[in-house]
This record gives sequence, structure tokens and C-alpha cells, in this order.
Amino acid sequence: MAAPQARRWGAGAAGRRRLVLLSPLLLVPLLARPAEALVEGLYCGTRDCYAVLGVSRSASKAEIARAYRQLARRYHPDRYRPEPGDEGRSPRSAEEAFLLVATAYETLKDEETRKDYDYMLDHPEEYYSHYYHYYSRRLTPKVDVRIVILVSVCAISVFQFFSWWNSYNKAISYLATVPKYRIQATEIAKQQGLLKKAKEKGRNKKSKEEIRDEEENIIKNIIKTWYCRWIYNFNIKGKEYGEEERLYIIRKSMKMSKSQFDSLEDHQKETFLKRELWIKENYEVYKQEQEEELKKKLANDPRWKRYRRWMKNEGPGRLTFVDD
Repeated sequence: MAAPQARRWGAGAAGRRRLVLLSPLLLVPLLARPAEALVEGLYCGTRDCYAVLGVSRSASKAEIARAYRQLARRYHPDRYRPEPGDEGRSPRSAEEAFLLVATAYETLKDEETRKDYDYMLDHPEEYYSHYYHYYSRRLTPKVDVRIVILVSVCAISVFQFFSWWNSYNKAISYLATVPKYRIQATEIAKQQGLLKKAKEKGRNKKSKEEIRDEEENIIKNIIKTWYCRWIYNFNIKGKEYGEEERLYIIRKSMKMSKSQFDSLEDHQKETFLKRELWIKENYEVYKQEQEEELKKKLANDPRWKRYRRWMKNEGPGRLTFVDD
């Protein structure tokens, strides 16, 4: 009784040892991927691109191109006619053959792609590396990146230019509607005799609408000329402002009309020029000084004191029970 049990025990132990020894060998096929040179989804799929074109691996570019042209003429969907040996081939299968021939030619006509394909045929075990090279070449832009950047910059510049030009025309149209600019431009046009030409009589007589449009264009052109001259002389060339330009900038900073500014006394204008108020920082200091001086005057003014007391004690919105 003990002997058979010992034999069974020995047999079971030997079987377990064999299973332990064989288990790594059983796992190898599960971990290792089968080394197949032709993979579905890459290049010509499970077909050899050289065999599709009927050329050898040592074929030159001319031979590959010649084989492609012959097969393309034979299987082109618009020109396909069954030939001896094509029995059972439908137009749809001919179209598929044409696409396969085109794919084979695209693969073999480019030197770099052909090198990758030959490497795949010689090293089928590098499965994932072939996928990487295949899709990296397909997705890499064919155009030089510098050209793309140059075209993008040019397109953005053109868009910015037209946007600026549109804003510039809108600004000129708006300035032509502002009374003070329109009056000044009209006076300049009258001095130069431009408005008289717009109202010529005789054979060149124009309708009221044409005269109005021409006068409007004259006024806009004068505003444009003045604006462009200002930009060119002072912003681009960096010229120093003259007395007229300095007084104009001071008047704009003070937000005064031309008539209001002209009504000021000459010694006030001279003070503005001495303090260089056309410079923004100097004008801000001057403005703050004027505000402080005004506060002091109001603080010492008896009328202002009475007004503040009234606002504090009996100002508007205060509830009282005194009958008026």
C-alpha cells in the first residue's frame, strides 16, 4: 500500500517540476510578437510593393516609374478593359488594383520612404518602430516650416494693414463730422480756392449731389493731409514742435475750443510755453497745482463757506418739520 502511494507521489512531484520548467517556454509565444515583414495598414499591407509593380528590390527609379505607368494605364478605372488573364476581375477590383499600384509607387519613388520599407522587410521584428517611421513620415508637413512662418507673418501683416486702413478711414470720416475740424478744413479749402472749382458752371456744371460729394472729399483730403503731415514730421522724422504746434497740444490737453483758447491773454500763453505744458508730465504737474489753488480759493471764499454750511445743515434731501 505504501509503495504505490510513494510511486504516485514521485510521479506528481516530477510532473510539477516539468511544469515549472516548461512554463517560461509557454509564456514566450504570449510575450513575443510574430515577426511578419508585411503588416496590414503599413505601405502596401500584406502585399510586397516590389511584387505589386513587378520589379526587383534592385530596380532603379526609371524602372519603377515605367512599371507604374504600364500598370496604371492597365488598371485605371476610366480606361480599364479586361485582358487575357483578367477573367473574373470586376471594375471594382480593377479600381482596388489601381489604388494598390499607386500606393506601391508612392512608397518606392521616394528614397527615404523606400529605405524605411526595405528596412522593414529586412527587420520584421521591429514592429512598433516600423509604425512610428511610417506615420511620422505621413504626418510630417511636406512644406518647409520657414515658408509657412513667412506666409503666416505676411498674411497677419496684410490683415493688420487693412484693419489699420479701415480704422484710419473711419477716424477721418469722424473728424470730418466734428464742427471745429470741419470749419478749419473748410476755411483752408476756401483759401486755396478748392471749393470754387467744385462749383464750376457752364459745360462742367455738376449736380448738387456731385458738388456735395466733391466738397466732402476735399474736406477729408485736407484733414488727411494735415494728419499725415503731423505724423511724418513729428512722429517719424522726430522734428521739434513749433510754437503753433505746441499751443495746439496745450489746447487739446486743456480741452478748450479754439475760440476759448484764443480769448486767453498773451501772457498766459507765454506762461504755458515757458512751463513746456505740451509735455504730458509738465501739464499733469500744472493741472495738479491749479486744482490745489482752486481748493484754497474756495476754502477762503465766504460764499463757498455759506454754501457748504447750507449743504450740511439744510441741504437738499434733508427731512425737516418746518413749514415753508
